[in-house]
Order: sequence, then structure tokens, then C-alpha cells
Amino acid sequence: MSNGKDANAAENSSQMTLKECLDECMEALDLFLNNHFKESLDMLRPRVKESMYHALIYATVLEMQAMMTFQPDDISNAGQTMKSAQEVCHKFRRKSSGLLSKSGGDSLTEVQLHAEVCYAECQLQRAALTFLQDENMVSFIKGGIKVRNSYLIYKELHSLIHSPGSLKGASHVHLEGGISFGIGAFNLTLSLFPPRILKVLEFAGFSGDKDYGLSLLGDGATGMNLRSMLCALLLLCYYTFLTFILGTGEGEVTEAERLLKPFRLRYPRGAIFLFFAGRTEEIKGNIDEAVALFEDGCKAQQAWKQFHHMCYWELMWCFTYKRLWKMAYFYADLLSKESLWSKAMYVYMKAAYLSMLQEDEARPFGEDEVELFRQVPTFKQKIAGKSPPTEKFAIRKARRYKARCPIRLPVPVLEMMYMWNGFSMISKRPELTEGMMQTLVEAERTLLEAPGNEHSVDDRCVIHLLKGLCLKNQGLLQAAEESFGKVLSSEKKIRFDHYLVPNCLVELALLYVDQGRRDEAIQLLHKAKHNYKEYSMESRTQFRVHATLAKLKADPEEEEDTRM
Repeated sequence: MSNGKDANAAENSSQMTLKECLDECMEALDLFLNNHFKESLDMLRPRVKESMYHALIYATVLEMQAMMTFQPDDISNAGQTMKSAQEVCHKFRRKSSGLLSKSGGDSLTEVQLHAEVCYAECQLQRAALTFLQDENMVSFIKGGIKVRNSYLIYKELHSLIHSPGSLKGASHVHLEGGISFGIGAFNLTLSLFPPRILKVLEFAGFSGDKDYGLSLLGDGATGMNLRSMLCALLLLCYYTFLTFILGTGEGEVTEAERLLKPFRLRYPRGAIFLFFAGRTEEIKGNIDEAVALFEDGCKAQQAWKQFHHMCYWELMWCFTYKRLWKMAYFYADLLSKESLWSKAMYVYMKAAYLSMLQEDEARPFGEDEVELFRQVPTFKQKIAGKSPPTEKFAIRKARRYKARCPIRLPVPVLEMMYMWNGFSMISKRPELTEGMMQTLVEAERTLLEAPGNEHSVDDRCVIHLLKGLCLKNQGLLQAAEESFGKVLSSEKKIRFDHYLVPNCLVELALLYVDQGRRDEAIQLLHKAKHNYKEYSMESRTQFRVHATLAKLKADPEEEEDTRM
């Protein structure tokens, strides 16, 4: 009998330790969300070698920093810390293989169950870091990260906790939250990827169920557990960024605002939530309100200057939408001096803003756009052996300024704005769309008055594409279709900007979707998907094609329900 008592005592002690660890990690997260970043890490650091939750949350905070900064050193450091955290979690796992016991008497303890979910989360977050380094995720495999193992652990845990007689310990709410986060994140993230990329990732036959993922993450975000904040942040990223950059550009403002509300009340000066509140206002077209929130986000904390860079990036675009080129230039200049994410992109944007000014207008700091454009390729960087796609695009566009008498780009700011789906942002503000249309009409007039050159057709097609987007925003759908048609009819004459035709097909397809012309839209999307390769920003365009086909439930490769 005494042996049984001793075993129970050890188990109770283990549970108590687990609860204490979770309570302290919740406190550390609370500090983090209140902008006390250093204090949060100081609280976690002493126990990162002995507590799986301290190790995981410490590495998670560093990963969030890396995601804010995009700096290679931060990404590398976060990756190493997450790898160490995974090793700590492994110590607490059951040594025999498999979670589901074949004999009833050999069930997992509560600590072992938590070790499994923490181990799987480490793998998942290491995968997310790899995605940060390479937009098309091929480096998942290069980095040797066994994402599939993480998926299988989550799947098995999900079955286990929903099986009859499963153990529900004192910290079950945190275990359940961890499983919801993992399965929700997998389903949502994988639903974004075209099947061909999933095949490369060895996920053949598995595609995420977006609605199921959103539902699990939504439940996780509103619960009181350690992963609530992670669920909320992933959803906010999805609703306010991914749907624009990799999707159809609609966003989910109502959902984002609903999610933000309790966090804004609890952390009124929390820089992270001020940032997402700003992004939400930006999507609604409330540019002045967005500017105020991004500025507040910068004032709220000074410990992580890199967080300011996210706000500067959004402020740059806010002033772009208002055509305040010098204000936008100011933020591009700040980024070029302070941020290491993509100096080539920032210098390109500085040059682009200066090129939008009148020729006789004074340039800030006496800088010259031609000289800046020529500098762009010198700042090329490689993350995980590859240059970011947007940086490659900027370098390619800046090439024409190498010539002694360069042919200027007609509307470089508006072209880059398109790459970040900025025309969707101004769709609810007619005066902003009208302003962009004026800029395009003036640029078109200048092009027509100038003598022809090797870039003339490409430049005219850029303007036709962007005018089509403005006309669509204005509800002039027939005129928008004609504008897109001018690009498509010039396909054989385009010499440099080969991204124009596949992107134009996507935009025309989205126009058809709005008009209820589903079959015609699907035909254009399949053409964009299969007929064009190796053009600028291809992976981003393919993500948008996939998102639109999925929305139309049109792609036979995705019909099968394979949710976890």
C-alpha cells in the first residue's frame, strides 16, 4: 500500500509543479502584453532548462520578436532557442513510442501529455520561423523540420483527450488550449497553400480545412489558457494581413474587432494590440484613425525599437494612400536607416516617392531618385540562401536606372502598392481612389507624349492594370474589364514585366466573381495557375489564385475533406 501512496504523492507533486509553472508563464505573458518585454524574459529565463513551459514561452517570445524584426540574427537566435526548448520538452515525454497505450494500465501522466503538446508546438513554431525565411516554404524541407511529426502528435493527442475515460488533470484547460492551437494553426495555415506546394512539403493528400481551423482558434482565443494570446495573434494576422497578401483582399474586419475588444480593454497600452487596431482601421479606410493608432503604438514602448518598424511600414502606406509622398518618404527613410529587414526595398521606396514629386520640387535631404534607384541592387541580401521576393522585384524594377540616361518608371509607388494589395485598402474611400486615378491619368498622358522606347508597352500595361483596379473600386465594372483587357491583348509585346498578365487574369477573375460570372472566373484562374511560370512574385500570385479557387470551391484537388 505504501508504494501506491508514494506514487500518488509523486504524481500530486508533479501536478503542483506543472500548475506553478503554468501560473508563472501566464504572469510572464501578461507582462509581455503590457510592453514589459525585458521583465517577461527575466521571469522566464531562470527555468528554461528545467521547465518545458518556461522553455516554450521564452522561445515563443523570442520568436515573436524575430517575426517583428525580420532580422536574420533574431530569426537564427529564436530558432536555436526553440530547438533547445524542444529538447527540454523531450525529457518529459514518455520513452516508449506512441501516445495511445495498447494496454489500459499504461496511460500517460498529465505531465507526459503536456510534454507531448509542448514538443509538437516547438516543432510547429520552428516551422513558422522557416516560413519567415522563405515565402514558398521549400526551406521547410531544407531545414529538416519534421512538420508532419508535429501534425501526427496533435492528431493523436486530439483523439486521446476525446476518448472515453481520458485523464483530465488540474491543468487540462491548458492542454486542451495547446491542442486547439496546434490543430487550428495547421488547418488554417495549410488551407492557404496551393496543392503543388503541399506536395513539395510531403503533405500529399492533406489540405487544411480553413473553417475548422478558424473555429478551433476562435475557441482558443476566447478561453482563459496559456495559448489564448497565440490563438488571437494568429487569427489577427490572418484577418488583417494574410487575407490581403495571400488571399482575395477582403479581410475580416468584424472578426478582427471582436477578437481585439477584450485584449484592448485588458491591455489598453499594449503595443501589439494598438498595432492590430491600427491595421483594422486601415482596412476600413479610416486612414487618419489608423495613423493615430500606429503612432500610439510607437509611443507605448521603447524597449523593442524593432516593433516601431512594423508601425513605420504601415504609416508609410497610410501616407501613400493619401498621396502625401514626402510623408511616406520620411517613413521609408527611417526604415532604411533603422531596419535590417530589406534595405533594398526601403531605398527603392525612397527613390519611388521622390520620383512621384514634380521635377522642380525640392527633394528632402537633397537626395536624388536616380542615384537611389542605382543603389538598390547593392543592398541585396539573402535569408536562408534566398532574397525575399519583394526585394527581387524592387531590384528588377530599378535596373533601368543603370543607363546613363535612364527611362523613368511611370508610377513605381502605385505598382508596389499593388503588390501589397493596397488598392483593396482604399476601396471604401472614393476620394482616395479618385486621387490615385488622377495620378495614373497624368502618368499615362506623360507616357503618350514621350517618344516610344523598349519599356513603353510594359509601362502602359502597368497603368492599364492599376487603372482597372481604380475603375473597379469606383463601380465602373465594364470600364475596368476593358482596362484589364488592354493588358491581356498586349501579352506578346510585353518584354520585361511578365508578372502583369497572370496578375491581370487574377484581377479580371475577381471582377467576374463580383458579377456572378463564376465559370468564366474559374477558367481565367486556371489559365493564370497553369500557363505562366518564373515571373516576379509568382508564389504570391499562386497563393491568391488558390484562395480564389478555394472560395469558389472550384479546384478538384481540394474537394476532399481531409481536416484533422
